[in-house]
This record gives sequence, structure tokens and C-alpha cells, in this order.
Amino acid sequence: MTKDALHSTLHAQPFKPFSLRLTDGTLVPVPHPDFMVLSQGGRTAIVSTEGEKFSIVDLGLVTTLELGSLPTNKNGGQTPQ
Repeated sequence: MTKDALHSTLHAQPFKPFSLRLTDGTLVPVPHPDFMVLSQGGRTAIVSTEGEKFSIVDLGLVTTLELGSLPTNKNGGQTPQ
């Protein structure tokens, strides 16, 4: 995953929620641009998840950006952020 591709998706107008698919199959949801910060070097992203939790993602481990792909809970709604 390149910094430019992620930056373009993150700052698209209008914004469309997306998920980062990691090499191990994990999906990291990004429901709003305020939920993600990119490092200056462009190799790392910090994504706010539930409550006060966050994920630190090495962008070299991202295989795809999945637009509109936010994990859902067992009731069919979006996973709470």
C-alpha cells in the first residue's frame, strides 16, 4: 500500500468509509477521516477503534483498501467505534 493511495482515499470528497485489509486477513475499519492519522514518513497509520483503543498499522502489511467494507456486529449493524 502506498502513502499516496491511502492519502487519496482518506481525503476523498465526499469521504467514503473503508477498511484496511491486512496480510493476515484482518480488517481495520476507517468510518471517518478523523479516525486515522498517517505518520510523516508514510509507513505507519494509527487508527482509532473502539473507545480509547487504537491500532498501529504498518502500511507494508496492507494488501487492499476495501471501500464501504466496515465490519458488522452480530445484529447486522456497524461495529461500534
